[in-house]
Amino acid sequence: MPPLSPTQRALSADDVVDFVRASFGPDRRLIDCGPLTGGGFATVWWGHLDDDRAVVLKVAPPPTARLLRYETGLLAAEARYFRRVAEGAPTVPVPEVLHHGVHPRLGEWLFTTRLPGRALPELDTDDASARADLGAAMAAVHRITGDRFGYDAGRAAGSTWRVAFTAIIDDLLADAADWDVSLPAPPERFRALVARHGDRLDQVRRPALLHFDCWDGNVLAAPDDTGTYRMCGLVDGERFLYGDPLLDLVSPLLFRRAEDEPDHPFLRGYADATGMPLVFDDGVRRRLALYRMHLHLLMTVEMPSRGSTVDNDPGRHTLLAELLERDLADLAAN
Repeated sequence: MPPLSPTQRALSADDVVDFVRASFGPDRRLIDCGPLTGGGFATVWWGHLDDDRAVVLKVAPPPTARLLRYETGLLAAEARYFRRVAEGAPTVPVPEVLHHGVHPRLGEWLFTTRLPGRALPELDTDDASARADLGAAMAAVHRITGDRFGYDAGRAAGSTWRVAFTAIIDDLLADAADWDVSLPAPPERFRALVARHGDRLDQVRRPALLHFDCWDGNVLAAPDDTGTYRMCGLVDGERFLYGDPLLDLVSPLLFRRAEDEPDHPFLRGYADATGMPLVFDDGVRRRLALYRMHLHLLMTVEMPSRGSTVDNDPGRHTLLAELLERDLADLAAN
């Protein structure tokens, strides 16, 4: 099992028993449990209860952990996301929220149902159908509309997408300064390029519900009756926000460009579900470049909080710096 990041709490089976009792009552018993890997923020364990329920326990970082500005209250945010999707897009397979708790000794935690299937990186077979299913699921989620742009619960937001996105970038740049993170360009360049393309951001008039974190590890798939792997779960909705649906076309094609792969199964599934082809005109390409810059900036800024340094993970630093330089160059062209 990989070492915990500074935001993850070390848990034992006895700790999980305490969370079970605090959530479901003193008579509920834990039959079996174990840690789940793949994430670097919260601590996650699976559990099997004596009423035959398969559950997932997610425990928030300890109160001493330093977090990025937008990372406050993420477990409560995840519960809100799953409930909003279950209500507004019931065909999308998200976990059921069983209990969200806060306790002086236990801290903050979330219990959900455990969905079947395996994450896409664990598959050794054709996953095109599952990726197309993810595209259709994102199209369904994007039909849900918020009352403002950006994050909720007092985090970066605004009455327009330009205002909200600018605030989100400003917060990440402030986090970079707080953590002394080296960026491939001064903060002023990031801000200037966002402002330069503000008219493109103003083209977004509806705050659609966005998952944001749809990388392969958060997508579960299982074989159907024909042996074809289909999507059966979408997890880790804690980083959701409201804004431009194009933002959700970035993480499913991590380190790639959607406009370069219009026939990708995810994009085909998305277009089929919306009933409209994806047209990668200049405005769309500019917005996608902004959203790739945002993702690569976030991934760079969060590294120290996850215990990653230039010394212990030089390849990641180099890759993200190269990607950010390309993003900035793309946005500066024309």
